[in-house]
Amino acid sequence: MPRGSNKANTLCSSTNETFESVFMMQFKMLALAFLLMFAGSAPAQDKPDAPLPDVRKLMVEVDQHQKQVDKIRENYTYTSLQTTQDIDSDGQVKKTESGEVEIFFVNGHEIGRLVKKDGKPLEASQEKKETERITKLVEKAEKTPADQSLNGDEVSISKVLGVMDVRNPRRQLYHNRPNVVFDFVGRKDAKAHNLAENASKKLQGTLWIDEADREVAHLDVSFDDNFKIGGGILATIQKGSNFHFEQSPINGELWLPTGAEATVAARVLMVKGVRQHFTERDYDFKRFNVQTQQSKEAKAVPAAKP
Repeated sequence: MPRGSNKANTLCSSTNETFESVFMMQFKMLALAFLLMFAGSAPAQDKPDAPLPDVRKLMVEVDQHQKQVDKIRENYTYTSLQTTQDIDSDGQVKKTESGEVEIFFVNGHEIGRLVKKDGKPLEASQEKKETERITKLVEKAEKTPADQSLNGDEVSISKVLGVMDVRNPRRQLYHNRPNVVFDFVGRKDAKAHNLAENASKKLQGTLWIDEADREVAHLDVSFDDNFKIGGGILATIQKGSNFHFEQSPINGELWLPTGAEATVAARVLMVKGVRQHFTERDYDFKRFNVQTQQSKEAKAVPAAKP
């Protein structure tokens, strides 16, 4: 899976958070980890009639160019509106929570600062706690290598690819751009070294890679088997839980997320059933510069005009 995303933590900063919301964000982080490892750019473009590239070599090439993108991404911020719905056994929405999050990047790590909850600005006490959380997270990101997630797990594309079978590579137009598309499925007998690799063994899906920019344009992924967290004591993600992701080119300079959707069914603490639907809409992309002192406070400074 990809470089870990901390977007999973942004809606969890409220003192009124539920365990179910935390769990949903953990599920999303697993899917994003798989995706973000493949996020990168490359100047090469294959001709439409050229032979299909070897998928594994293509993904290694994409990963090798990630550092170039990391430097550019750190000049960007955007807003992410994230909504989580609790669903009952009849498929009806029981509860809806939303958060407006400011996304920025530090040392290759994505960080999300909660600025609104359920459409309302944070109260003074919530704002103080969020500032303290972000300050600590930024300091940790500055010290954590870009190829590791902030929880300390080492991320390796070669190891993740080692537990996946790649199938049916082909070319397709996606948003009127040529894409290399392939299906993947986890190998149940593969040896896993961490949570991301272990989860990858239970995943299947399809990945669209923009052929011109070597960027992930779209991802569909789902669990084809139950996945136990903490041996099933903490939670079990049920077969059929799924995640969908979209990216688009921004300012002709890099690609950033534009939306995501996930549905997860799980058994929590071996007793309680949880079913949630998550949606994300990303917008208001801005280029900026970060001043050294302000970066510790996670403040964006508009770039000076030439």
